[in-house]
Amino acid sequence: MNKPTILILCTGNSCRSHLAEGILKQDLGDHFQIESAGSDPAGYVHPLAVKAMAEIGIDISHHRSKNLDQFLNQEIETIITVCGNVNQCCPDFPGPAERLHLPFDDPAHAPGSEAEQLVFFRRVRDEIKAALATYATDRLKQVS
Repeated sequence: MNKPTILILCTGNSCRSHLAEGILKQDLGDHFQIESAGSDPAGYVHPLAVKAMAEIGIDISHHRSKNLDQFLNQEIETIITVCGNVNQCCPDFPGPAERLHLPFDDPAHAPGSEAEQLVFFRRVRDEIKAALATYATDRLKQVS
C-alpha cells in the first residue's frame, strides 16, 4: 500500500519547504510520503537551512530543489504552502487534496553576516516546527 503524500510548497524550494519537509519526515515519516517542491525552484538547498536543521538532529543535506510540476500527476493527500506567492499560484492536483497555508518569513533573504542569517534561519525553523507539531499530532491520531 502506498503511503499518503504530503507535499510542502514554497516558491524557491531552497529553505522553508525543506525545513518543513525535514521536520515532518522526522515526525510522520513512517506513515506518510513527505515531499517538497517550488513553483520557481532555486536549484539548491540553502546551506544555512542544512546547518540549522543539523543543529536539531535532522539531516537535510541530501535534499534537492524540485519543481512542483513533477507532482502534478500524483495524488496528493495534503498540500502545505509555506509562502504567500505559491499559495496564490498553486495548481490543482488530482484528487481531493487538503490545503493548509502556513506562511513564514523567507530566511533566504535574511540580511547581515552569516551568523546573523543563521539566527534568522533558526527562528523560522523553530516557528515551522511549532506550527507543524499540532498538525503532526493530529495526523498520527488519524492513522492510529
